[in-house]
Amino acid sequence: MGFKINYCERDKVALVNVEGEIDMYTSPNLRDTLLPFFKKKVDAIVVDLSLVSFMDSSGIATLVEGLQWSKKEKRKFVLSGLGKTVFNALSLTKLDNVFTIKENIQEALDWISRQGV
Repeated sequence: MGFKINYCERDKVALVNVEGEIDMYTSPNLRDTLLPFFKKKVDAIVVDLSLVSFMDSSGIATLVEGLQWSKKEKRKFVLSGLGKTVFNALSLTKLDNVFTIKENIQEALDWISRQGV
């Protein structure tokens, strides 16, 4: 399976859709995609992982880095659409309790809206 990232902005929210495997070879691409959003005037970033089939520790580290940037810049950082494999990877590292995780993009957008963003 190939690796793809698509993104757009909607109402000051960055939507980042990731497809494929996030590993030591592809996680730098994800990092390079996320970083500019922390320099822009977006209020929140939603990373949709519903089409991610595998994620190793470098992928987890990239998401943690995104979470750290978001806290520093006072922005919301939400993960959505986690499949069993990705959820298990976050759960094993106890990060499922650190990230804001929503079932799908719409639920993430609704949550962001309720936060007053």
